[in-house]
This record gives sequence, structure tokens and C-alpha cells, in this order.
Amino acid sequence: MPYDFVRGLLTDIGVEELNHLEMVGSIIQQLTRDMTIDEVKKAGLEAYFVDHTAGVYPQFASGTPWTASTIAVKGDIITDLNEDLAAEQKARTTYDNILRLSDDPDVNNVIRFLREREIVHYQRFGEALAKTLEKLDERNVYAFNPSFDK
Repeated sequence: MPYDFVRGLLTDIGVEELNHLEMVGSIIQQLTRDMTIDEVKKAGLEAYFVDHTAGVYPQFASGTPWTASTIAVKGDIITDLNEDLAAEQKARTTYDNILRLSDDPDVNNVIRFLREREIVHYQRFGEALAKTLEKLDERNVYAFNPSFDK
């Protein structure tokens, strides 16, 4: 990142996103730590249990394991900040859907907190994009990374 403001913002958000993973992992661990084999079977989690027991294994709700290939990075500040904005909205939607499905007040309180943080992150990425666009060469019609096109 060529701009200190954007670099600092991305560092702050990145640290907080890692904390979100820890919080979600803790929720899952707390919900599954005392489950019985009968509960595993009733929930249809036999395949997961065989592979991971009750360990927290990062994957999508569809069962597809998380991989770094899901991070869309182009190395262009404008493209990447727009991707970050979209990712925050996708996370907010996921939290909305969890809240629609969950009736556990302890889980819901944490999910509401995480949802609020996604909204703040979206706003901060918007600030970063606006500041970045202000610094681009005003003669450019399109936003691009001028450091590669000298």
C-alpha cells in the first residue's frame, strides 16, 4: 500500500478479522465440546466427525474447506479495496443468515457484535478507497495503479 493511512487501516482491520476467526472458533468449540455420538448422528455430522472429531476446521457452510484461493487479491489498490468492500458485505449477509437460523441468545449476541464490526470495516474500507482516489492523478479517466504505468 503506497499510502500510510491505508496501510495502517488494513493492518488494524486484518488483526480484528483474525480475532473474529478466534471468536467463531470459540463459539463452535463451546457448542460441540460435550456432544454425544448420538447428537453427532442426529445433526448429520458423521462425515465431519470422522475427519475432524469436534475440532474446529475452517470450511464454508457447504462443507468446502477454506483455502487461500478464496482471497481475491490483484495487487492493484483500487481493485483490492473494492474486493474488501464486497467481502465485508458478504460477511454481514452471512451473519444476518446465522441470526435468522439461531435461537441461542449467547451465540446471537456474539454474532450481532461481529456483524456490527463488518459494517465498521465496510465504512473504513470506503474511507480508504476515497482517500486513495483523491491521490490519483486527476487527469486519469480510469482509476489504475500508476506505479506500474510510468
